[in-house]
Amino acid sequence: MRALINFFLDLDLRYGWIESSLFAAKAVGKGPYHARTLRRWTILYMRHSVLPVCNIQGGLSLMDDEDFSQQIHLHLLQVGKSRPNGDVCAQDIVDFMKTPAMKTHLGKKAGISLRTAQRWMERMGWRYGEAKKGMYKDGHERPEVVEYREKFCERWAGYSKRMATFNNEGERVSDPTGIDFANGLYPLIHVTHDESTFYANDRRRKRWNHSESTVPQPKGEGQSIMVSDFLTREWGRLEHDGEEARTIFKAGKNRDGYFTNDDLVEQVDRAIDIFEAKTHGFARALFTFDNATTHRKRSVDGLSALKMRKSPALKEGPRMRDGTKPNGEKQSFYYPDDHKEMPGWFKGMEQILRERDLWRDGLRSQCGKDFKCAEGATDCCCRRILYCQPDFANQKSHLEELIEARGHICDFYPKFHCELNFIEQYWGAAKLRYRATPRTSSIDEMERNMIDCLDSVPILQIRRYANRSSRFIDAYRKGLDGAQAAWAARKYHGHRTLPADILRELREAKLA
Repeated sequence: MRALINFFLDLDLRYGWIESSLFAAKAVGKGPYHARTLRRWTILYMRHSVLPVCNIQGGLSLMDDEDFSQQIHLHLLQVGKSRPNGDVCAQDIVDFMKTPAMKTHLGKKAGISLRTAQRWMERMGWRYGEAKKGMYKDGHERPEVVEYREKFCERWAGYSKRMATFNNEGERVSDPTGIDFANGLYPLIHVTHDESTFYANDRRRKRWNHSESTVPQPKGEGQSIMVSDFLTREWGRLEHDGEEARTIFKAGKNRDGYFTNDDLVEQVDRAIDIFEAKTHGFARALFTFDNATTHRKRSVDGLSALKMRKSPALKEGPRMRDGTKPNGEKQSFYYPDDHKEMPGWFKGMEQILRERDLWRDGLRSQCGKDFKCAEGATDCCCRRILYCQPDFANQKSHLEELIEARGHICDFYPKFHCELNFIEQYWGAAKLRYRATPRTSSIDEMERNMIDCLDSVPILQIRRYANRSSRFIDAYRKGLDGAQAAWAARKYHGHRTLPADILRELREAKLA
């Protein structure tokens, strides 16, 4: 192209446009076809400042251009967003490549074939088939869930200052800040928890099979083993000197029973012992759990308006701890043991409210059979009034009380936000390995295979999972919703946090 222009502009030679292109082509051993190509490339550059795509190595593709592939990917996201079912297809890329803007950009008159578009989609990470499970959509953006998520992300911003960070190569890139041992500000180590179940018949279903040698497949999922474990970005699984926090449980009526809150509390107590032995008391743990009912359960003596009746009664079993009146005085919910008529009896909600000066005539025990009060109501029935009292509303779960009593921090992820808990990806990696193991004939052999697969996930992979969850938290903290956060986490896959101008990028991508 440079030779063509030099020949054409040389006043001594006085070559015409076509003649200049022929001489330029001949100089590199080419003929008239290459001369025409040089003329087209030069005109395209002068009009639109677009250079031709170099493909002299034979293996290059338009998709090697990151800006171009990102443009295609954003177009597919916009198409999916505009359709009720969110579907996209390879034909959408074919049609997009036929637009005048793309033809001008690429300098091509013809578009691409459907098969090329399919290859491009595969290269960008799109797969044709049944959609994989990702984030929960139902409930993900409910107002109360979003409100809790915003508060969680703000708390996380405070936690993260005291935590070390790692890049996607597994290297430690920053140390905790704001440490003050004298005032109890120790380095924080994030310890995340979750449970998962492995099934005996969970095996690869897609493989090459000969039509005449089909092997019969067992029915159902087979026997199951549940795993409850803790994961950290510093060490991977939480273990020390042969002691490990992992619990293996064979759930079922005629097996080990069912994994309850008491089982989890016992496991957490053991996990804290291991953590403290590993850190020698020079760090504090941030334990995080799913926002499940079994995890948020209160201790047996915890304050709960749901357990109360309106009238006095003699109750057996553990007694509820004392409450606190609005004026700050302690309040027992039981009559004294030397009471003449009701020694040791539960007072009932009516008497409890009278002692708090909150009783009024005509109050029902609760609204309806299912305790469904009108939205925003705070004093419609006895149970709702107590439910809204500060001492009842601020009653912590059994897990929180245990962890905080031992000097550590407990928090719960927002509901429907499994993408924030990086142990979820750890389960997926372990199950991918498990599905490739030979089919087992006994539960003991299955358990050995399962443990080998869980232990084989490398620490580098775990740290990358943790970084991905951190990107989602940072995205939500910057005001993105679920779909926008997923887009941002995918684009900035090598980072722990997102750029400050992410909202501007979303607007440019027409996703905001």
